[in-house]
Amino acid sequence: MKLKKGFVLRQVCGENVVVGEGLDAINFGKLLSLNETAAWLWSQAQEMGDFTVETLVKRLCEEYDVDKEQATADVKAIVKQWDELHLVDMA
Repeated sequence: MKLKKGFVLRQVCGENVVVGEGLDAINFGKLLSLNETAAWLWSQAQEMGDFTVETLVKRLCEEYDVDKEQATADVKAIVKQWDELHLVDMA
């Protein structure tokens, strides 16, 4: 899967938020606030281009002191949220 074009991570008033920019995101019309870890995951997904839950879990475990089971649950939850908001292409 990959992040859709037109969505970027920004700092707004000290908060990490995903916003839509350009024609690809014209129907988004909202801000998605991300905690520090979710913002880090967004950055990793953006850096990788194509990513899977497993590749994000691997990076999360390498960066943070978290076990694989917890990391998998956390990554699945955030990717599900991104998918529900149409921020990712699942292909």
